[in-house]
Amino acid sequence: MPMTIEHIIPLVAGGTSDEENLWLSCPICNGHKAMQTHHPDPESKQIVPLFNPRQQIWSEHFAWSESGVEIIGRTPIGRATVIAVQLNDERLTRARRRWVLAGWHPPVD
Repeated sequence: MPMTIEHIIPLVAGGTSDEENLWLSCPICNGHKAMQTHHPDPESKQIVPLFNPRQQIWSEHFAWSESGVEIIGRTPIGRATVIAVQLNDERLTRARRRWVLAGWHPPVD
């Protein structure tokens, strides 16, 4: 899937186009994120910041399901990000199923 350049803090939320605020993202996730910077954690109901790939470690906040198809949030930030960015969107899980069958997924840390 072609990747797009995402603003971690969206321009409309005061972010910049400096390299520290840019990251590669799939267009589906980037479209779901839009201008969000925070989202409620579904467990605690507290509003927390979304995952920042420049400052946080993926494996501390997320894990792969046993099938390798879905992303599971392990922390409030992870759970909120899974929901806000719709990391388990049906189009993404369909692609991941194919990648698992091909032996390409899930990635190894």
